[in-house]
Amino acid sequence: MRGSRTSRLSLRRAIDDAAAALAEAGIDSARWDAEQLAAHLAGTDRGRLALLDSPGEDFLERYRDVVAARSQRVPLQHLLGTAAFGPVTLQVGPGVFIPRPETEAMLEWATAQQLPLQPVIVDLCTGSGALAVALAHHRPAARIVAIDNSDAALEYAGRNARGRAIELLRADVTELADDPGLLAELNGRVDMVVANPPYVPDDSVLDPEVTQHDPPRAVFGGPDGLAVIAPVVRLAGRLLRPGAVVGVEHDDTTSAATVESFHRTGVFDDVRARRDLTGRPRYVTARRRRRRGAGD
Repeated sequence: MRGSRTSRLSLRRAIDDAAAALAEAGIDSARWDAEQLAAHLAGTDRGRLALLDSPGEDFLERYRDVVAARSQRVPLQHLLGTAAFGPVTLQVGPGVFIPRPETEAMLEWATAQQLPLQPVIVDLCTGSGALAVALAHHRPAARIVAIDNSDAALEYAGRNARGRAIELLRADVTELADDPGLLAELNGRVDMVVANPPYVPDDSVLDPEVTQHDPPRAVFGGPDGLAVIAPVVRLAGRLLRPGAVVGVEHDDTTSAATVESFHRTGVFDDVRARRDLTGRPRYVTARRRRRRGAGD
């Protein structure tokens, strides 16, 4: 009994020390990260750490190693090998953009849309497949096409999409937008498009986890952050059937410019700027204008 209590105290002390080290490294979520890393190495859930009798003989050494890596601003998700996104857990690591909680607001919007029983959904700039996989979870009968131009990202997306009806396609959305012959079989047939493209303005100051570990081409969207958003909007206008919907994530400084990108095409209505779970401008939704005479 005493040995079990000593092990728990040793684990608690190790987590306290880790949280202090992470806080000193400038990590806001220091306690959370320290507990998540401990639970991961111990093979348990974070909420059950207090019940753990002994995490194993080599636990403390391995724990010090991962805490040291996190102190160097290696993303927590890289150390865990996974990232939670909505109802799913995704495999992530070096070479792929880590999905953020902010995008879950657009996911919530997407799952609330009224679509056909077997809708066609396109996820542009899919990265790890976050939106595609989460939407497949909500709509297992959907045909989902997930597109990215990164081999590394598509490798992760393939792992995350395993067992789901998701088609992965390697393509550059900026090229697709300018060539109507590419992806022509989907022209005017898609029920919903979602996109979390690179949208951060090039001169933005970001945390080391982003600048040192997220692939730059999945983060930065040109001087104004719209280099990929504008082609995404044009491509959505080509792919969507009349009356179908699109959601595009953007930087919190470019909401008005993203709205204008939709208006500029002349094919969308019901264009709305929307906020994420923290109240920041985060994504824009729109509806492909119905053909004249079809009614609104």
